[in-house]
Amino acid sequence: MKSMRPASLRLLPVAASLLLLAGCSVLGNGKQRDPVTIYAPQVKVTPDPSWPSVTWQLAVAKPTAARVVDSPRIAVRPVPGELQVYRGVTWSQPSTDLIEATVLRALEDSGKIPAVARAGSGIRADYRLIMDLRRYESDYAGNAVPSATIELTAKLLHTSEQRVVASRTFLQVEPSAGVEVPQVATAFDTALEKLGSEVVGWVLTTGEADARQKR
Repeated sequence: MKSMRPASLRLLPVAASLLLLAGCSVLGNGKQRDPVTIYAPQVKVTPDPSWPSVTWQLAVAKPTAARVVDSPRIAVRPVPGELQVYRGVTWSQPSTDLIEATVLRALEDSGKIPAVARAGSGIRADYRLIMDLRRYESDYAGNAVPSATIELTAKLLHTSEQRVVASRTFLQVEPSAGVEVPQVATAFDTALEKLGSEVVGWVLTTGEADARQKR
């Protein structure tokens, strides 16, 4: 156990850390607080030339997630069945917002779809993407160094027919170069980029196949 919990990472139990974060954001006790490092992923997905160009429009719903997953804290699983967070660091946004922003930007930058927007924006969408984020954590999984682990389920719905066109579970496991938090954050950048590419390619290919059948 000790070899999997380097002192430099300073782990806190999840429940306690969430309470501390909430308390410190509202109450002041006059004591000097530890500085917090904020990691803001800047993920840019490179479009794949093999992705089909489509004529339909898409609405992307904000991903759902369990409360412990949908957090700006950087979660780490040192051993199976035990979830903690890195102390003194945080994401710039909750994990679900990072996923939503990555998928939206990747679709917009792809040049393959005429219109894509967040659900509720007023767009007349032909299809709707629904996602559920199961895991967004640094997982040791019995290894000396952790891996950035992202697990996401996605469903593509035909809007007017309220029909599930397809569903899929995506899993990205990106080994970190080391145990330090900056190395872990870099691994998350790579995992998020790969996940975004997989989701976008699947949405475009699956949606276009359904649209062609209807045509």
